[in-house]
Parts: sequence; C-alpha cells; structure tokens
Amino acid sequence: MSDLRDIPQVDKIIKNEAFSGFDINLVTLLARQILNEVRAKILNENANFALQEIIDLILNEYHKFNESSLQRVLNLTGVTIHTNLARSVIDKEILSRATPVITGYSNLEYNLKTGSRGNRYDYIGEMIARAFGFEDAIVVNNNASAVFLVLNTFARGREVVVSRGELVEIGGSFRVPEVMANAGCFLKEVGTTNKTKLKDYEEAISENTAMLVKVHRSNFDIVGFSEEVAANELSKLGCEQNLIDYFDLGSGFYGNLPFNLDKNEPDLKNLKDVSLVSFSGDKLLGAVQCGIIVGKKELIAKLRKNQLLRMLRVDKVIISLLAESMKAYLNKEFELITTQKLLHKSAKELENLANFINKNLKTPLEIVRTQTFVGGGAMPNKKIPSVALAVSGDAVLNEQKFRQKKVIGRIENDKFLLDLRTLLDEDVNELIKIINEMEEK
Repeated sequence: MSDLRDIPQVDKIIKNEAFSGFDINLVTLLARQILNEVRAKILNENANFALQEIIDLILNEYHKFNESSLQRVLNLTGVTIHTNLARSVIDKEILSRATPVITGYSNLEYNLKTGSRGNRYDYIGEMIARAFGFEDAIVVNNNASAVFLVLNTFARGREVVVSRGELVEIGGSFRVPEVMANAGCFLKEVGTTNKTKLKDYEEAISENTAMLVKVHRSNFDIVGFSEEVAANELSKLGCEQNLIDYFDLGSGFYGNLPFNLDKNEPDLKNLKDVSLVSFSGDKLLGAVQCGIIVGKKELIAKLRKNQLLRMLRVDKVIISLLAESMKAYLNKEFELITTQKLLHKSAKELENLANFINKNLKTPLEIVRTQTFVGGGAMPNKKIPSVALAVSGDAVLNEQKFRQKKVIGRIENDKFLLDLRTLLDEDVNELIKIINEMEEK
C-alpha cells in the first residue's frame, strides 16, 4: 500500500489472528505507534507497505517489549564490584536460604512471642550490630539514603562541619554538599583541599553546630603534602563538645582483604567509638544494595522515628538476603560471599583456570598477566594482580563481538582481554562455548 487510505484501521489489525492470546492493550498501543510511522514514511519517502509487513513490525515490537532489558552477562572485566554490572553477586546458596521467607508469608513485622506488631529492623539491626561490634544498626535502601537520613534527623536547620577535602562526588552526580543542602542542613567547610587539622574543626564549632561529619574519599585519593583528621579523633572532639560525629564510610568491609587492600583503609572494628557510621551493603561487604547505619543505640532509635524512614525502608527480600549474608560472615562461610571469594583468588588459581580454559578451546588464547581494580568506587589507587586471556585481532571489533554475546571484557594495550578474576565458576563452560563459537565464524 502506498496510499494513506489503504492503511488499515487499528481495530482491524488487533483482531488479526497473529495477535491471538496477546495483551490487547499493548498490541493496540504498538499498532498506533507503528501506523504513525507507516504514515510518515508513505508521506515523506513514498514507501510501500503490505499488511503483513505492518503485522510483522508490530509483532517485532511486541516481542522486544516482552524481552527483559535486564539480562545476565559474563563479567570478564576483572573489576569485582563493577557498578555498571550490578556490583556484588549473591551466591545461589545465600538465595536458597532466603527463599522460604521471600516466597512466603513471614513475621517481617510480627512478634511471634507476643502475637503483637513487631519491627522489621529489630532482628537485622541486632545481627549487624553484633557482627561489627556496635550498639545498634538500621538498614535503608542505599548509602545515599543513609547519609540523607542521618543529616535530616540530627542537623536539619543547623550547621554541619566537614573538611573541604571530603566534599566528594560519587557516581550518578551524587554530591555531598548538595545532599547536605537537600537534607535541610547548612554546610560549614573547614581546612583546605589537601590539609585539614583538628583545630579547624574546633574553631568552626558554634552554638548552631549540630554535627561533625567525616566523608571517606573512597573513589579518589590525595597524596603528597596532605593531612586529615582520623574518625576517632573527630569522635573525641564531638564527645568533648557534646556533638554527634558521623562517618560516611562509603564502603565498609568485614574481616581481612587480600593483597594489602585493607592497608590504611578505615576498619569498622576500629570505629566503635564513632557516634554513627554508614556504608553500602553491596560493595566490599558483598551483600545486597542497601545502606547500613551503625552506632549509638539512642541515635539509631531517633533515626527509626524519622518519618522519612518509611520512604527509605527496605523490604523482606533485602532484609532476608542481607541477614543470610551476615550469617555467612558470622559462621565464617566466606566462600558464600562471592565478592570476597573473587578478591581472594590468587594469581596461581587464575593461571590454572586460564590453562583449563585453553585446553578446552579449539584455538588456545594468549595468557596475559595483568592488574585490575576492586571497583565500586573503592580503593582507586590500589591494583590487584590478575590473569587474562587475550583475544587476537582487532581489539575494538572483538569487544563488540563478545559484548553481543553478553561477555563484557576490556581493552588494554590494544588487546581485548577476558580477565578471569571475575569469571564465576558456573560461567566457565559457557565462556568456553562462546569462545569456540566465535572461532567458527
């Protein structure tokens, strides 16, 4: 058809047997969209369309709509906590243990002993507090929410003292100064970009000061002629001045990290005197996306009473998965924390994996010693050793080809690398299959 008068009506199209069993509302929406495009092409390009072509266009859009845009990929970038690839991976055993609660009714807010209403934060709060050695804890949907909740609860309408060198911006244009303003408090900067001393905080304190805030520079570092005030020093000052001190840690971890990654990194075990500390659950902790706030019991109690908490609260899925992850830590089942498992792999283990993969390839790939980063906005200046397979040929073209197969690698020194540090055990055979298929083409 090349005449606008020949274009079928929407009602006629949606009754076509090709759409039998389809959602009629979605088909109608897509039919209108496609018909508008057809009209435009007839007018502008003098195009011709058969009825079946229009049907096929609608079917194609329908199937695209039904395909989930969120798909599983193979992470061969070597970056363990890859922000764009959903950060930490949840082990299947952790998911299995949490499944009964997630897929059924539960006592999320019900006290089985008394038969009365319960609190969703009691159990998980106590577990986290015990694990890290704090008095109490609460969980919100991410660390940005944690920062906002803390500031809004304790410093709304008042001043917050923070070092100029810690006014950071993290991913997604999340800027500490703007969050402070949105939380309703007033920022009072002290020190300089590279040097802030304890006396800078002391001199900034006034009758309108509500909090002393420290922000961990997790995604960049200042080296050379620099100085900062440790969290525990700030805590002592806060105690002397009857002020709350708060440490936005960003990425907290439990236990030890390999390759000296934890050297000079703030350790939660050493921050027990700090009034409040917050960090992400899906970074170095290796659990689900959430913001964890630990600290003094009376302060956590006030956070629970803030009306904003209802907007920031986590559901049974997050609480259940976080609880099982924390149990794994407490029971020393570190192999169930995928982030820890991947980070602790030695270069020898990765070499053995590379050799195993090569033995199963039609054409073995070059084994390359390389270095990578933790990711997730953590430890930007610390590299960890890794082993990769280098795919011969045009690096850019190879990256595109593998990406189409949902294998995400990286380009380094004009080579496309498949970094094995982040290859999950269950994905090894799939990678071998994909590489062999690519070789055949």
